[in-house]
Amino acid sequence: MLMPVKITYFVHGTTTDNEKHLATGQQHGELSELGKRQNEELRETLKGRKFDVVYSSDLKRAVESAETVFPGREVKQDSRLRECDYGDLTGGEWKSHERILSHQEEPFPNGESYDDVTSRMREFIAYLKENHDGERVAIMCHHAPQLSFEIIVNNKNFKQAVAEDWRNTKSWQPGWEYEV
Repeated sequence: MLMPVKITYFVHGTTTDNEKHLATGQQHGELSELGKRQNEELRETLKGRKFDVVYSSDLKRAVESAETVFPGREVKQDSRLRECDYGDLTGGEWKSHERILSHQEEPFPNGESYDDVTSRMREFIAYLKENHDGERVAIMCHHAPQLSFEIIVNNKNFKQAVAEDWRNTKSWQPGWEYEV
């Protein structure tokens, strides 16, 4: 009998681009001093919590966050966990709601759509179910993949996931729980 995979989803620390309201997308990005402190604080908050495996996207900001939060642990990097590819708009000013909602199905110029990210997350979740039956999994990731988790696991539609995103109210927490 298959057991559920219990996932705790963490977002990487604040980057210098985040502080400037720029769209980092699939560029590696640099953690800001605030982001480094956030990761150190999260590490302290999570002391004593056990995870069977730790995954992060293969982008530098997520890998560095995961390595700080989970010191001494192997961090498995997976490109499916990358942020949305904003294509030609990468590095430009981020206009959250209007930009997100207009690219659910339509890819960013020379990039991908949020539906593309959701397809990647469906593949990743299927992989977790196949390879981590009954395990506790930590994931260090980005904005668009988290919206996809809300759609896939919590059965939200795209507009609802965007409207209810914690970033709108700045209500960060030390991990979001999902079960698949």
